[in-house]
Amino acid sequence: MKKKQETELKSNDNNEIKGQEEEMEESSCEHNNEETSSEMEKMKEELKAKEEKIKEYEAFIEEQKDRHLRLQADFDNYRKRVAREREEIFVAALEDIMTQLLPTIDNFDRALDSFRSADLDSKYIEGLEMIYKEFVSTLQKNGLEEIEALNCEFDPNKHHAVMQVEANEEDDNKVKEVFQKGYTLKSKVIRPAMVKVAVKN
Repeated sequence: MKKKQETELKSNDNNEIKGQEEEMEESSCEHNNEETSSEMEKMKEELKAKEEKIKEYEAFIEEQKDRHLRLQADFDNYRKRVAREREEIFVAALEDIMTQLLPTIDNFDRALDSFRSADLDSKYIEGLEMIYKEFVSTLQKNGLEEIEALNCEFDPNKHHAVMQVEANEEDDNKVKEVFQKGYTLKSKVIRPAMVKVAVKN
């Protein structure tokens, strides 16, 4: 009887201990779950903060890229504008010089015509022609071109009619005589040719 009671007591004690251990385990699990959950929340917040920072950096990088592209475009436009202005200044200066040289070309033409009609020694005429051709060639290298006029269709943009002559149908509106040569500089007319035009009545 006594042994039976002792066995029952031990069994009860074991059950109580087992129950306490289970409660402790459950309590420990709950505590661990709470800690894990808290750590997860903290990690999520940190991750979110880092993602926000990354977005800020990405936005900053995009802004700097746009700024760089705008500055590059502004610089390219500035460089083109400076080049264009420099070209305009050069052409304006060149036009001024060429315009001043045109009477010299006219005088050369008149002198050659005069020498040819005066029956001078051909050596003198050839020498003068060489100088004239070299002079004109230098001007041509810088963009000066003589306007075609004789027997060409009259063009009011290139020809200045100072006389008219009656013409047949074939010669109507054709240039029949050139009184003064015209010139273009880099395709721009700097002096129209003074001409006689055939006009059909």
